[in-house]
Amino acid sequence: MKLNMHKKRKTTILVSVVAAMILGGATVWASDHGDAPAISGKTTDLTDLYVFQSPENNNNLVFVGNVQGLLSPEASKTAAFDEKTLLEFKIDTDNDNKENLVIQCVPKNGKMYVYGPVQPATVGTASSTINSEASAIVDITPYASSTPIVTTTSKGIKIFAGPRDDPFFFDLPQYLKVVSNQATSFNNPGTDALAGTNVLSVVVELPKSLLGNGSSINVWLETKQKS
Repeated sequence: MKLNMHKKRKTTILVSVVAAMILGGATVWASDHGDAPAISGKTTDLTDLYVFQSPENNNNLVFVGNVQGLLSPEASKTAAFDEKTLLEFKIDTDNDNKENLVIQCVPKNGKMYVYGPVQPATVGTASSTINSEASAIVDITPYASSTPIVTTTSKGIKIFAGPRDDPFFFDLPQYLKVVSNQATSFNNPGTDALAGTNVLSVVVELPKSLLGNGSSINVWLETKQKS
């Protein structure tokens, strides 16, 4: 399955990160850490979208959505998913840039409820919550837990939700030197400016068969709150 990626913003919903994917071994990501200090809706701030083939099962695809970036270890102790915020993976299976399937993730009372993938009731910037039974439910893993809490369903859907070390690597000091013409290249190894910071992560692994029979998909990630 083919996967490409770009990023876009939806002002009515806050932010959306987009990818297109080949259903194969590719790993694709998009990242946006710059908004975190500036926006008012910290709990809805997206940092990363990753979509990749499971390293353990070639028939599965893994979706990772990260929010609330730049969390210090101290802040991570009390950081929590916002129960008023819906995190939604949107999946376009026919390359018309309109979602054919959605995966909705809703936190409530210390658990993450995952719905879908199913056909959405509405298409576009507005979303309607899925009324069917949750596809999977998992306890949100506490910060610094020695063992991540993972739920696996009879349909082969695996989910995780909780704090994670920020996986995105960015050598900010050297980047600033490059863009200001003080340097012409990056260092190897570089300096990870995000080292020691965390994100809140939702991970959904599921069989590719649940996404249809196409050879490629487009994926984007949104956070939404009731208006």
